[in-house]
Amino acid sequence: MPDHPSYDIAEEPCLPIRTGRRHEQVGMRELFLRAHTIDDLALTIPPAASATLRVLAVIAARLTTTPGGPGLDDPELSAEQWTARRQELLHHPQGFDPKTVHAYFNAHPLDLLHPTRPFLQDPALADQCPTTSGINTLVFGRPAGNNLAWLSPHTDTDPQPVPCDEALWHLLAQHYYGPAGSCTPRTVAGQTSGTGTAGPLRSTISFHPLGRTLYETLLLNAPKYTGDWPDLPDTCPWEEPQAPDPQAPQHPLTWPGRLLTGRSRHAILLIPTSDGHAIADAYLTWATQQPKLEATDPYLIIHTDPKKPIQQRRTPRRADADRAVWRDLDALLLAGDESATVQRPQIFDTLNDLPTDVRAALRVRACGFDQDGKTRNRTWYTVLTPPIWTWSQENDPAMARRIALCRAAAEEVAARLAALAARAWQEAVTPPHGSRPRSHKVPKRVGPWVTASHTAYWPRAEATFWRLLNEDPDQPARAAFAADAVTVLREVTAPAIVQYRRAAPAVVRAVAALRAGPAPAGGRGRPRRQKAS
Repeated sequence: MPDHPSYDIAEEPCLPIRTGRRHEQVGMRELFLRAHTIDDLALTIPPAASATLRVLAVIAARLTTTPGGPGLDDPELSAEQWTARRQELLHHPQGFDPKTVHAYFNAHPLDLLHPTRPFLQDPALADQCPTTSGINTLVFGRPAGNNLAWLSPHTDTDPQPVPCDEALWHLLAQHYYGPAGSCTPRTVAGQTSGTGTAGPLRSTISFHPLGRTLYETLLLNAPKYTGDWPDLPDTCPWEEPQAPDPQAPQHPLTWPGRLLTGRSRHAILLIPTSDGHAIADAYLTWATQQPKLEATDPYLIIHTDPKKPIQQRRTPRRADADRAVWRDLDALLLAGDESATVQRPQIFDTLNDLPTDVRAALRVRACGFDQDGKTRNRTWYTVLTPPIWTWSQENDPAMARRIALCRAAAEEVAARLAALAARAWQEAVTPPHGSRPRSHKVPKRVGPWVTASHTAYWPRAEATFWRLLNEDPDQPARAAFAADAVTVLREVTAPAIVQYRRAAPAVVRAVAALRAGPAPAGGRGRPRRQKAS
C-alpha cells in the first residue's frame, strides 16, 4: 500500500454518464475521450451536476486548443472568429482531440487525496483548524450538529464514511452552494474567525443548454468572451501550483476559468479512511474574508431593479421548488432588449449562431437548489425542457411573444385567485355585522383555500400553457387560465358549502371576479355602488 492514498478523478470512475439506456461511471479523462459517444451526464444531485458542468465547460474550452485551430478560451478571438471556431468543432464527429486530452490531464493531476495539492482543497486546514467539521457537514442532506435529518437517516452521533466519488460531488456542490454564517474556526497568522459567506450560486437556479451528445453539451456551455475581463493569465484553482493564500487579495476574475471555477467562498479538506476507499471526515471553513468578486454567472437569469443601490441592483433568479420551470421559458427565449428588468442567461446569447440541426434539437436543463441565504436547505430539483430554441425571439418572434403572454396571464390569474380565495374564506367564516360580540374581530389569516387552490392551480395551468402553444394558438390566454382557476376554486371550496351557509355566496362572488379580470388600477375590492341621481 502507498504511503498516501490516492484517488485521481481523471482515472477513477467518479462521474456517472448515460449512453442510451446504459449507465456507468467514468473518470474525467475517459469522459472527454468519449464525449462524442455519450448522451449525457447522469449525476443525481442537481447542485453537483450544475457545479460539474461549469468545471467541465472550462476544461472543454481548454481542450479545443489544437494544432488545427485556436481554443474557445482564447481572448484574442473576435466574436465572429469564436463563433466560427465553435461551429467548426460542432461539425467534428470525432469529438475532442485525444492528444490534447492526454496532454491536459498529464499536466494537471486531479488527485482528490494528494498530500500537498488535493483537488479543490487546502491541506493547510489540518494545521489551521482546531477540529474537523465532520463528514455530515460536507454531505448535503445529512444532519450535522443539532440539525434535523433532511434527506437521509444518518445521525451526527454515528457518522458514516462516504465513497470517494460521492464525496467529490458534495465537494463541488459545497464550493458553489455552501452556507454562510458560523463554520469551523480557522486561524491564519494569529487571527481566528469562525464565520464565512455563502457560495456564489447559493439559492439560485442554473439553466444549461443540452445538446444531442455530451460533446455538444460541453461546447454549448462554453461562455463567450465579452471583453469585460482584465488582461491577465486565466487559471483554474487546480491549475495553480498551490492553494490560495486566505489573507492575500483575491485573484481578479478572468475568463473563463476564474469566472466559472474561481469564486468559491469555502475551504475544504477531505480526510480519507485508512484504506483510502472512502472519506471519513472533513474540514469545511471559510476560504477568504475579502469582499465577494462581483460577476454575472452566464447560466443565471438576472433581475435588475433600478430602484435599488447599484451594488444590489442586479440579482439572480432564486430557485423555488414550488415554481414550475415552464414559467421561466419566456425569460430564456426573449432577447435581452425586450425587458429592462429581466436578462436571460448570457450563455443563451450565443445559441442563435449554431448549426441548424444543433439548434433544432437543443433542450435546456434547469438545476435548482431551494435554500435560504445562510444555512437552511429546502430541496433541490432538476427539469429538462423539450427542444425549445426554435421558439426563441430571434427564430420565431411570434411564438416567443405568445409564450410570454401566456406566462404573464397565468401569473396574473394565480395572484387574483389567491386574493379572491382569501377574501371568500373570510366572508364565509365571518359572522354578519351585528350578530357577533363586540370583542370578536374579523379573522385576518388567509385561510386554507389559498394554499389548496395554489397547489391545484399550477399543474392545471401547465397543461393549459402547453395546449395554448401547440393546439389552441388563437385562444385568449387569460380566459383559459381563468377557467382553470374557477374549476380549482370550486373544487377546493366544495366541502365548505355545506359547512358554512355564507360560503356559497362568497364563492359565487369570487368566481364572477375571476372571470371578470383584475380590478381597475388603483381600485381595491368590489366597486362601490353608485347613488341614484
